This record gives sequence, structure tokens and C-alpha cells, in this order.
Amino acid sequence: MVNVRRTIRTGACAVVVAALLATAGAAHAAKPIGKRIVLDNGMVLLLAEKRDLPVVTVSMAIKAGSMVEPADKPGLASLTASLLMQGTARRNATQISNEIDFVGGSLSVSGGSDFASAGLRVLKKDLRLGLDLLSDVLRNPVFDQKEIDRKVRETLAGIQSQKDEPGVVADDAFTRAVFGSHPYGRTNDDVAAYLPRLKKRDLAEFHGAFYGPDTAIIAVVGDVSEQEIVHLLQEYFKGWKRAPRPAPSIAPMPARERRDVIAIEKDITQANIVLGHIGISREDPDYYAVLVMNYILGGGGFSSRLMDNIRDNRGLAYSVYSSFSAQKEPGAFSAEVQTKNESANEAIAEILKELGRIRTEPVTDRELADAKAYITGSFPLRMDTSAKIAGILTAVEIYNLGLDYPQKYPALINAVTKEDILRVAKRHLHPDRVVIVVVADQAKAKVH
Repeated sequence: MVNVRRTIRTGACAVVVAALLATAGAAHAAKPIGKRIVLDNGMVLLLAEKRDLPVVTVSMAIKAGSMVEPADKPGLASLTASLLMQGTARRNATQISNEIDFVGGSLSVSGGSDFASAGLRVLKKDLRLGLDLLSDVLRNPVFDQKEIDRKVRETLAGIQSQKDEPGVVADDAFTRAVFGSHPYGRTNDDVAAYLPRLKKRDLAEFHGAFYGPDTAIIAVVGDVSEQEIVHLLQEYFKGWKRAPRPAPSIAPMPARERRDVIAIEKDITQANIVLGHIGISREDPDYYAVLVMNYILGGGGFSSRLMDNIRDNRGLAYSVYSSFSAQKEPGAFSAEVQTKNESANEAIAEILKELGRIRTEPVTDRELADAKAYITGSFPLRMDTSAKIAGILTAVEIYNLGLDYPQKYPALINAVTKEDILRVAKRHLHPDRVVIVVVADQAKAKVH
């Protein structure tokens, strides 16, 4: 099951943002990344023609993530997505797999917090087959009871096996504490408690309510013209409708007024530590300054302050990092480290010290220049495949960034000043209100 567990890692900011929202290279600088077309059924098409290879790549985002699942049915959105390829009214799971494999293509559907995702990659000559398969799994799932039972058993077994992983235990405890009853706060334990009660009707009703053309974004990149792809999409998605229902009310994210420590006992030699709080949304105007600030703090690998202090100067850990997981709603700010049980308190204290320092002392000219150079300079590498371009197109639509976003991005990063860094650090970092989760041999860690 995809995205049952919310993993908040440093890569979340650097990888997700870089991969999905990167700038184009110089060859793309003179024109928008693609063209936006609204089809007759309301589905938004984003098209980037690439004629160098006879291949077409499709990426879809559908507003059917866990944000719209009922609060008492955690995991329903993800399980629905994972079952779409397990049989339709026209094909069983084996036939779906065999048909796409026979032409050397790929087809996938997965769940997520804000959106479900679907992907397709085929040769140009097999585009009709690919779209037939894609539309079939999205429109006509049967939710066979045997497949449901199999997926439930598989998911529960996966959740059980993860209970022995200290990092998973820490992440789940952190997620629950930071987000509370908000959908972003649903954890493995919540999913495991619901799945035995899952009914086929739950899946069918969720699919019928939230999968439809008016909730879907489809990005197409490759060897296909606008006229051709519009005609094909109109053909294969004609008559696709949903029975909309109001999305459930969303519990607010909890306000936090103090620092909380959650100590979890586990017989291990390395303490797993996650600390942080609610961060920012992707559409927050401070996003660009926060991205630069976090690179300097803990997102910049060996050049970051956290790494310099905790690894290089103190030798407390091999790796330490921080991230802002920016989503449609505010995600989490987190810092993570593994260290000896006996040095857990020292590592926590040093992380908190660095949070305080970046809130009160301006960064250096060198730190700012290096961060900007890396963030802008690495982005052209994120446009080197059609799949990445398709992902960028869907992200641009989701976050209302505009198709000229690749051209604007370097200027947005380069406009960040030392004063901006100080301002957003004070606004978005709160060392006095963090949740600190420590999974460790508590007799040795003595966390306080």
C-alpha cells in the first residue's frame, strides 16, 4: 500500500521540490514549459511536445488523496488507489499487467495525502492501448473482494513488520503529535485499526465520489500533437463522471504553545531523534526564502550548519538534516539525527542551538551565495526526462505557479536576502515549541 506512512525526511523538501518544481535548462528558457488546455469534460490537460523520441509519458494528479477520506476511515484513499489496477469490468489484474508489459510500457496508480497519482509511459505507436488501459483502471474498477482481502493482508503485514524499525516508530509518533486529528496526522496504527472494518462499499463510494474529470489533471509529454492528444483523451475519457459528495470536514492542526518530549523505549544502540513542528504550505509567499534558509540550516548536506556542528565538530552522528515538507496545507518542519543513546541530549541541544542561531544571527554572504548557487544550478538536471517534465507540469498546476514558472524560478531564489532569511527563520522556526521524539534505550539516553 502506497503512502500509508507519512515519512518526513530532509529529502522531502530538496527532492520533491527539485524534482517537481525545478527550473528548465537554458534550452527551455525562451518559452513556457507547456500548454494548458481544458477539455470538454473539465479535465485539465498540460501538454509539452517532445519529438526527439517516439515515446509518450503521462502523469496524472487526482484530488482523491487522504485529505478527502472520512476521518474514521484512515487509509481508504490509499487503498482505493492501490486497488485500481487489480481488476476492471473489462480486464483482471493479470490482463492489465500483461497488456502493458507486452508493449514494454509502464502503468501505475498510487495514493497520497493531497492527490492520488497515475502514470503511463508507452511508445507512440502504443498510445491508444496505453490510454485505453489508463482510462479503464481509473473509470471501471470492480474492487474484487479477493483482491481487497489480499491487499488488506499485505498492508497489515507491512505495517507489522515496520514496528521493529526505529525510524518508522519515530516518524509515526512525530506525525501524530504534530498534526493531531488533521489528515496529515494519520499513521500506520490508525490504518491498521481501520482495515479490518473495510468494506467493498467504502471503496466503491470513495472512488465514485472523488475520481472524475473535474478532479483530474493530466500532463502529457512526448511525441504527440495537441490535436492528436485532445482527440484521444476526448475519446477515452468521454462519459467519465462522478457522483460528487462534500468532502469531510477537516480537523484543524493543533496549536502548540510549549516544547514536548516523547520518549519511546526500544532496545537499540542508536537513538533515533526527530524534532520539529508545523511548517509551511507550498503556496506560502515565504516558500522561496524558507528553501534557501533550510539549505543553510540542514538541507544542504555537508555544507549545512547542522552537519558542520553535529557531525564535523562534535562527532555525534554520521548524518543530520532538516526539511520543510511543503504541501497544499502546511506540512512539517523536521530535523532528524541518529546518535549514540548516551549523546541524545547533547545532539538535541545542538540542533536547538542552531535553530536559535539562524533566527537571531544573519547568515554569511558566503552561505547565502553557496545556497543560491546550488539551488539554481542543480535544477536543469531535473528536466532531463519526460517523466520529470510531466511531474513538473502537474505540480505547476496544483500549486497555481503558472507555465512560466521555470523562467521565474531562478530570479525568485536569487532575490532572497540575508534579511529575508532572518525574517522567515523567526516566523517559521520555533525551538521553544518543538515536538521532540526520541526512540532509544531510555535508561542510557536519559532524555530530559
